[in-house]
Amino acid sequence: MNIKHLIKPALLAMAGIAVVMTLPVQADAQKVKWKMQSAFGGKLAHLGPSGLRFADKVKSMSEGKFIIKFFEPGALVPALECFDAVSKGAIESCWTSPGYHAGRYPGLAFATTVPFGPGIGEYMAWKWFGGGNEIRDKIYDKHDLIGFDSFAIGPETSGWFKFEVTDLEQMKGLKMRFFGLGGRALAKIGVSVQLLAGGDIYPALERGVIQAAEFSMPTIDIGYGFYQIAKHNYFPGWHQQVSVGELLVNKTEFNGLKQSYKDMIDAALGQQLIYTYAESEALNPDALLEMGDKYGVIRHRWKDEQLAVFEKAWKEVLIEESANDPTFKEFADSYLAFRAKYKHWGDAQKLKGTYLD
Repeated sequence: MNIKHLIKPALLAMAGIAVVMTLPVQADAQKVKWKMQSAFGGKLAHLGPSGLRFADKVKSMSEGKFIIKFFEPGALVPALECFDAVSKGAIESCWTSPGYHAGRYPGLAFATTVPFGPGIGEYMAWKWFGGGNEIRDKIYDKHDLIGFDSFAIGPETSGWFKFEVTDLEQMKGLKMRFFGLGGRALAKIGVSVQLLAGGDIYPALERGVIQAAEFSMPTIDIGYGFYQIAKHNYFPGWHQQVSVGELLVNKTEFNGLKQSYKDMIDAALGQQLIYTYAESEALNPDALLEMGDKYGVIRHRWKDEQLAVFEKAWKEVLIEESANDPTFKEFADSYLAFRAKYKHWGDAQKLKGTYLD
């Protein structure tokens, strides 16, 4: 028997076994596990569930090889302190809002919502194609961060009060939880504005640390039970006609992902962005009625002259902050220039009157 004829098949068989033995190792090497701290509770309508759906979608698309674990607010870091934790790599990501980083960069509030701003179409057009997100990205790049638009929700209410506001003089000196650039406008008219995480608002109202509060929309605010303390709810949400959250990611960690995982993040976020907006618009009509019928909430609309005061204060903030902060000015200039250009298209499409009667 020619031994040479036996050696070659044996070597091929051994090589095949070696390849098979390495396959589990290669599969394990593809597995990625991230921590994602959320600023919003998993059961809080729209905001938290959108993060859970996102994580589930990535897990499904990757067949369980890319796991993004959702952590409730405060489980890893305080809800409003994700910026540093993700920047330093202590955690890989956060489900949060650019507005929560405005204490560091006030202009970042533009990346969430703008007082007296546009609807979702015009707003996202500015962010994605008008330069808004490019300004945000330049800021984040300095801190080894990447931001992705993660969810959007419709217009909000503009405050819960323990009393009826018949005159804006009643708001001077009032301690009120308020978010973003709208809070800067209220501060101009004398409101003592505080930014609190959602879960901290009810106890602050209960203990009298604040006398009024703004957080979100009926579906969300019912969950926090604000109606138990403050029965007067005000509309419209002049400060937040549309709100966009973010997935904040450590840039080094993201760059280390293979391209298919990066694409999964992009696809899953794109789905949540529009899904959450449509969901909030679908559920809020019933929630609005429930607040009055079931919980005895008294709904008010700000008078036109009161809204004009808020708008005037906002314009003053725009001018003053732009003069003091170059980054804020860059956001403001970009946003205003885009709105001025878009107005030609927007005005051309406006309908007047009622066409369904």
